[in-house]
Amino acid sequence: MKRLFDIIFSLFCLIFLMPILILLSILILYKLGSPVFFTQVRPGLKGKPFKMIKLRSMTDARDRNGNLLSNAQRMTSFGQFLRSTSLDEIPGFFNVLKGDMCLVGPRPLLMDYLPLFNDFQKRRMEVKPGLTGWTQVNGRNNLTWDEKFELDVWYVDNQSFWLDLKILSMTFKKVLIREGITHENDVAMPRFTGNKD
Repeated sequence: MKRLFDIIFSLFCLIFLMPILILLSILILYKLGSPVFFTQVRPGLKGKPFKMIKLRSMTDARDRNGNLLSNAQRMTSFGQFLRSTSLDEIPGFFNVLKGDMCLVGPRPLLMDYLPLFNDFQKRRMEVKPGLTGWTQVNGRNNLTWDEKFELDVWYVDNQSFWLDLKILSMTFKKVLIREGITHENDVAMPRFTGNKD
């Protein structure tokens, strides 16, 4: 039921949001340049790598030596708007259709973090990552890393179709009021340094 719902819901959202996606793609080309999409390899189910796709939200500005500037320096007001409204997440529905992600599940972190996870933290990868999750509707980046892992693993142990519906409805509300919207790779997000306890 979860997979069928993911497919139907994602198809509906992509059809409904396609005009917005086309408009945003044109604006990104004009304001940020090419490419329109940002892809990054993330760990999926059981840590299997997949390419996560989002709308690009930062410029490609570099220093005189050709090195990319910091995230804060490359972030524009337009890019911040895309993130604060979660519009940059629209292409993620393609990841759901492909089967790499679900609508609801722990958000995929960076591949670099995998060697830093302890056994408890690895449990978040017992399910597919999601576009939104229990952590995102219960504090998001106002939480410590330990609190986030606790919530992710709680979802793994308590997942159900009805819980997913509850999380989706809570996500819709939070996106509308832009509550706690900062991404896991945002400029304000501290990096995970590991916890071997």
